[in-house]
Amino acid sequence: MSSSAAEPIRLGIIGVGQIGKHHIREYARVPGAQIVAVADINEAEARRVAAEHNIPAVYTDFRALLARDDIQAVDVCLHNNLHMPVTVAALEAGKDVYCEKPMAGAYIDALRMYETARQTGRRLSIQLSTLFKDETLAARRLIDAGELGRLYHARSTGHRRRGRPYVDGYGTPAFVQKAQASGGALYDMGVYHIARMLYLLDNPDVLTISGKTYQETPMDLQRQALSGYDVEELGLGFVRLAGGVTLDIIEAWAVHLDRFDGSIVLGSLGGIRLEPFGFYRNAGDLQLDCTADMGAFNWRRHNVYPDGDVYDSPQHHWIAALQGRVDLLPTDALALNTMLISEGIYLSERLGREVRAEEVRARSVSTAAAV
Repeated sequence: MSSSAAEPIRLGIIGVGQIGKHHIREYARVPGAQIVAVADINEAEARRVAAEHNIPAVYTDFRALLARDDIQAVDVCLHNNLHMPVTVAALEAGKDVYCEKPMAGAYIDALRMYETARQTGRRLSIQLSTLFKDETLAARRLIDAGELGRLYHARSTGHRRRGRPYVDGYGTPAFVQKAQASGGALYDMGVYHIARMLYLLDNPDVLTISGKTYQETPMDLQRQALSGYDVEELGLGFVRLAGGVTLDIIEAWAVHLDRFDGSIVLGSLGGIRLEPFGFYRNAGDLQLDCTADMGAFNWRRHNVYPDGDVYDSPQHHWIAALQGRVDLLPTDALALNTMLISEGIYLSERLGREVRAEEVRARSVSTAAAV
């Protein structure tokens, strides 16, 4: 059954800034998604966006949107430190919630979101777009088929040559202020890459984290002063996971290198590099270094199997799950563990030593803003 043949899902969007506009454009590509209301404290911008996308209702108070009983789900597109209070309010109002990454500004806030979803019986999903890339889906197929054997190590990499928000020319200062974003490269792009490797490893429990962060590359002095920049451009981590599995992390907004060599997952029988995609294994005396046609893989997913659209994007998957056409991927659990690791790297940086997961949980302090 296609998304257009299934019952449409009536949605509300909370926040129509840069991220909210992006999500609205993504939902426009999903036939089963019907946006019926937006909410934003900037009424003029909310009305402009609503008019542009033929969205009938506009609210300046998100609680008024949540009070409508004809809206099944909401998409929270606000600053990181607003994710928890608005998501919890929406879950308690009986809405299923999709929330932009990172899950929250602090692990303890993300945990409250996760627990509230289970207490209310509502569905919660976090924007993790890397889970829906062809390379990730292909790796998952090979792992599920046992082609890699026992998984024992993964590497999460994210590279920008010079791509810090605002100071390098795009985005707003909110991305580079701890008070708004809580973190830098790790909280922005690292979330996507770390969560993807946890997904491929079946999200094992985190045991210990060691990490270091840097801000070394000079930036435009005027934009630096205007932005209040106080986050990291480079985050490094080494994580011990349950079952003898390890994960190392390098995430850069800015670095004097043309590239990193892509995220990898290693198993006893085979290994995978995600970018560019490669599958490596031995066959007797032969070392097999394999490439794959991702275009052909994508075409077969859509033309050989039913519901080929359910992994096309985070929004396609979210709507398909609400329609009952596919089981919802555990993006909330993956995002929660990712929060634990990121916060553990920051704590390890402050303490100058490896930290245990229990220490991170015990020391986590809410950064949630009042709403």
